[in-house]
Amino acid sequence: MDPVQGNQNLKANPANAKVPKKKNYYKKKTKETWAGYFFIGPMLIGTSILVIFPIIMAAIVSFTDWVFIAGIGDMNFVGLENYQRLLDDDLFLRSVRNNIWLIFAVPITMFLSLILAVIINKHVYMKSFFKIVYFMPYISSIVAIAIVFQLLFHPSYGPINEFLMAIGIADPPRWLADSRWALVSVMIISIWTSIGFNLIIYLAALQNIPLELYEAADIDGAGVMKKFRHIMLPMVSPTTFFLLITGIIYSFKSFELIVVLTSGGPGHSTSVIVYYLYEQAFEYLRSGYSSAISMFLLVMLFVVTAIQWVGQKKWVNY
Repeated sequence: MDPVQGNQNLKANPANAKVPKKKNYYKKKTKETWAGYFFIGPMLIGTSILVIFPIIMAAIVSFTDWVFIAGIGDMNFVGLENYQRLLDDDLFLRSVRNNIWLIFAVPITMFLSLILAVIINKHVYMKSFFKIVYFMPYISSIVAIAIVFQLLFHPSYGPINEFLMAIGIADPPRWLADSRWALVSVMIISIWTSIGFNLIIYLAALQNIPLELYEAADIDGAGVMKKFRHIMLPMVSPTTFFLLITGIIYSFKSFELIVVLTSGGPGHSTSVIVYYLYEQAFEYLRSGYSSAISMFLLVMLFVVTAIQWVGQKKWVNY
């Protein structure tokens, strides 16, 4: 075809010139889409098999009286009976209360971690050494930690009670052996093990605060407390929000420490939702009832996280 004639045809019908461009665009877009699916595929498949599908199955089983060792053939639909039973189960309600008490360990841990991070960041040499020292409990075996604290909290021969008696306390707490102090003991251990993680995250946040803000505060004559309140706290608020959410979720998942330390005792004083779920599922073989507990825990975590997401708009500065 004559080039001049071809150009005249394109001018006469400009729609023909756009077709190849559109085809190339959609072809490129399709390739990018399939490449995206290729990269997210393994994670999507793994999450679906290990997370999404088990959640759906647990929701279905929660409406039955199934005992998993009896086989699927013995699964009977009971409606909302398992959920109604939760509201009348005193041990379950006590486990929920214990979990709520464990949440109070989270802000205490964050406060202590922030204070230690400020001290290490500003006034301590060998920062890396102290990071390692405080982080070691977090990466140590929970079983080993629990065994060590069983010895430390021994009511008769433990070093802690011997020290308390040496300074004049005649009747020190029995700690893990006393239903009034067992949950407090678990909270103390939880705080001790979690400080290291919070400390490292806070240190990273503190080191990212621009020095110009402190210099401007010095020029204005601001003291230490004003700098802490008006510069440091607002600047680390996103980190505080992250640690608050992860800490509360972690407190609802407390299991290993309870199993090794107290097995929910004495008198169910340290039983939490996940441990009670484990008891119902694997000791009493009540698969339907334990699935209802897991659904309650899922909804509870979702509600608590949603409340935090809504509330963070008022105090988190990005």
